[in-house]
Formats: sequence, C-alpha cells, structure tokens
Amino acid sequence: MKPQDQKETMFDNETGDAIEDSPMESAPVDPVADSVDLEEETELLRSQLAEALKAAEESHDRYLRERADLENFKKRTQRERVDERRYAVEPLLRDLLPVIDNLERAIDHARDSGEQESVVEGLSLVWKGALEALQRHGASRIDAGGEVFDPAVHEALAQVADESVEPNRIVQQFMAGYRLHDRLLRAAQVSVSAGPATDQEEG
Repeated sequence: MKPQDQKETMFDNETGDAIEDSPMESAPVDPVADSVDLEEETELLRSQLAEALKAAEESHDRYLRERADLENFKKRTQRERVDERRYAVEPLLRDLLPVIDNLERAIDHARDSGEQESVVEGLSLVWKGALEALQRHGASRIDAGGEVFDPAVHEALAQVADESVEPNRIVQQFMAGYRLHDRLLRAAQVSVSAGPATDQEEG
C-alpha cells in the first residue's frame, strides 16, 4: 500500500477507541433567498442596460446635430465666399452711378440747347461705354417708363392724375434704376398714375 493511500486513524484519549471521520456538514441551501438575489441582479443589469442605451442614443443625437451644424456652417461659408466675389464691385458701381446720371443730363442738355451733333454723339459714346462697363461686371439698368409700379424696384416720387394712363402705372421716369446681378443697387425714381382726377381734386 502506498503511503498516500493510508488513512490516519484518530483515537479517543480516555477510552482508546478509534474515532471515525465524519463529513463536515454544509449549510442548508435557501432556494427563496437565491431566487431573490437573482432577480435583484437581473433588475440591476436591466437598469444598467437601459442607462447605457439612453446614453448611446443621446450621444448619437448629439453627433447628428453637430454634423448638421457643421454642414450648415460649410454651406453658409461657401455661400458667403461666392457672394463676396459676386458683389465685390458693388461699392465701385455705386460710386459710378452719379457719374452716369450726369452724363445723361449732359446729353439731354446738349440736345435741348442745340449743341453740335458731334458733341451729342461724343457724350453718348461715353455714356454707352460706361453702361457696357457696368454690364461686364454684372450690373443692369432698370428703365421703368410705362411699366406697372413695383415697389421692389421703383421709388415713387410723385403721384399724378392722368386719364390717359391707368392707375398704378408709371407716367414718367426721373432717374433710372440699377441692379447688380439679383441685388438692387438703386431703385428707379418715377411718378405714378393715380388714374382720372376726381371732382374734388378738379375743384
């Protein structure tokens, strides 16, 4: 017999009788307590999972909002850059409009005062050249004579009673308007028909 297979026997000191080994008794198992612990642990895991899902959802929503804000910022910046290039000449064109107005007045005065045709033609050439320069930079002239009054592009300086012109139609243009691409530089200054004069106005 191998040494490890030998079983050590203990004896009672008083009687000398052998004392048999008895297996250690384990604590009794309470199935009810185990069930309660399992439910509490399951509920805790469910709560942690719900919090994790909520945090993930909030993080995803925040990511989507930040991404949308970034895209809007990029589009706005790009649009501002395009507009900056598109309307870069606006201050210069505004400064040139009075010069062009004076050329028109000079042409009308030359014609009315009977100046030589060559003078009128020379002034007209300069005026046409100025308009062509404006057009090359995206500007266009607004001639409003005879059109229906539009407050978006026309400025009414006077309202006149005129039986020959229907109401709200432009009777006379005092100064042409101009726009740069789709932006108004200056409204056309006009007088607008109020229709036939009433008896009270005639009196």
